[in-house]
Amino acid sequence: MTEPSAGACVPPELDELLCFAVYSAGLAFTRAYRAPLEAMGLTYPQYLVMVALWSEDGVMVSRLGDRLSLDSGTLTPLLKRLEAMGLLERRRAQEDERRVIISLTPEGRALGDKAADVTRCIGNAIGLSPGEITDLTGTLQRLRSHLDAAGRKA
Repeated sequence: MTEPSAGACVPPELDELLCFAVYSAGLAFTRAYRAPLEAMGLTYPQYLVMVALWSEDGVMVSRLGDRLSLDSGTLTPLLKRLEAMGLLERRRAQEDERRVIISLTPEGRALGDKAADVTRCIGNAIGLSPGEITDLTGTLQRLRSHLDAAGRKA
């Protein structure tokens, strides 16, 4: 390969782009989760909703959307499907009927016991130590925070 002339702009290689590394890793995660989640009867987005509810049950839809970075147009169909599956219930808040509260059903809470198997399966597939996973997760959370802030400024 020849050196570009001074001032010439060279397009990046795909594998050099951080955004592509994050994107392709996300796709690989989705593929890795497919089999263990099929055993639970959940899709990956449904699983993320359930994980959020297992850690914080009885939340408003807006809070759940914030935690998952999903707008109501994306979140509502997920919630309706999970409700039809008998895993959660939606009810209007008594103090303000415009607000909808999402709560796990006993079946939804019980499904959380199977989540440990999913975590173990994915942990084995990742091939990183628990400390490395913790460090990488922290780095990605900081990256997301910086990108969110930059997006708000734009």
